[in-house]
Amino acid sequence: MKIKILFMVINMNIGGTEKALLNMISEMDEDKYEITILMLEELGGFLNEVPKNVRIKYVKGYDEMKGLVNNPPLMEAKARLKQGKPIRAINIMFHQLRSKIMKDRSSFFKYVLKDYRISEDEYDIAVAYAGPMDFISYFIMHKINAKKKVQWIHFDITKISFNHKLAMNLYKKFDHIFVVSNEGKEKLLSRLSQFRSKIDTFGNIISSSLVEKMAEKGSGFEDDFKGIKILTVGRLSIEKGQDLAIKVLSKLKNEGYNVRWYCIGDGNAKLEYLKLIEQYNLSEEFRLLGAKTNPYPYMKQCDLYVQPSRHEGYCITLSEAKCFNNPIITTNFTGAKEQLKNRETGLIVNFDEEEMYKAIKELVDNDQLRNEIKTNLQKECVDTTKEIGKLDIILNEKFTSFIS
Repeated sequence: MKIKILFMVINMNIGGTEKALLNMISEMDEDKYEITILMLEELGGFLNEVPKNVRIKYVKGYDEMKGLVNNPPLMEAKARLKQGKPIRAINIMFHQLRSKIMKDRSSFFKYVLKDYRISEDEYDIAVAYAGPMDFISYFIMHKINAKKKVQWIHFDITKISFNHKLAMNLYKKFDHIFVVSNEGKEKLLSRLSQFRSKIDTFGNIISSSLVEKMAEKGSGFEDDFKGIKILTVGRLSIEKGQDLAIKVLSKLKNEGYNVRWYCIGDGNAKLEYLKLIEQYNLSEEFRLLGAKTNPYPYMKQCDLYVQPSRHEGYCITLSEAKCFNNPIITTNFTGAKEQLKNRETGLIVNFDEEEMYKAIKELVDNDQLRNEIKTNLQKECVDTTKEIGKLDIILNEKFTSFIS
């Protein structure tokens, strides 16, 4: 009999969390697992990449809940008043005030989901995969039937809005809590040390053979630029640090370096970055290529891969870039030192314009260092598919119960 497992995410936008999920389910034996992905929204560039053997479900009525979950309650209350629904507006403000006093949005989520029935399907494992995302954690705990429930943490909780009180109340009910890096795990333990026995690391699944195979399926760079090609892959957002890259490229160009920087990804900071590109007169040299479901041909063909993020939970694209043995520079976010050895398999710098500039300059100028890094990367095996075994352990382990 197959193990029934459900993963819950916001949507299948092209991003690191979604890519990590796709990598995981692609390595799960379909004869052993019956996989379901539950989404809040029916959208995303990765939707067509979900294997055919995976069931896809959506939270019915989320369009009506979305504003309540994501917008300021006062805005939503005013909208209900304009719609002629004063009782609804009063209820929104009452439950929001109650949640604020209790410092826990559980009461508000309970109100939002009051008409949503508990799922009739029963799973062996239900995973709040897009974590920490309070609404999804609450939904998995209160609206899904499962023998085991797992919370997944993909981000550095010290760099994002993290509701400690809600986590205290919800996470004690989960059977296990997975964090995608050892450093991220330690940061979570610093906030929730009482859950130590149920917190563990579960690295993002990377298969170098699959990544290399995908690299052969696309054309990659289409311009005829003959200089140094620098590549960054990631959502266009402030935490990914493309603004730093733009400023660094400007310094390199002013110093006469023949380099061009390419960014794969899309996001809410695109217009801001376009203005910055124009401000620095880099329209030809800093190129936004948009979102790509298959960025691997570019990773293979680039001369230098740079990850300029302000913060990450692990950064799956950094591990994927290692598969092609090209020199790598990354900022020192959570998990970076677990993936690279500084000056052996890449360069790790602080999120600083001058440090990033000097690191790129050194790799461009120093053939010996560049070749040493390539050689060292060739010796590494980028394969974390064995992590899948931890899913089996969940069903057999006996965790200490924190449920009051």
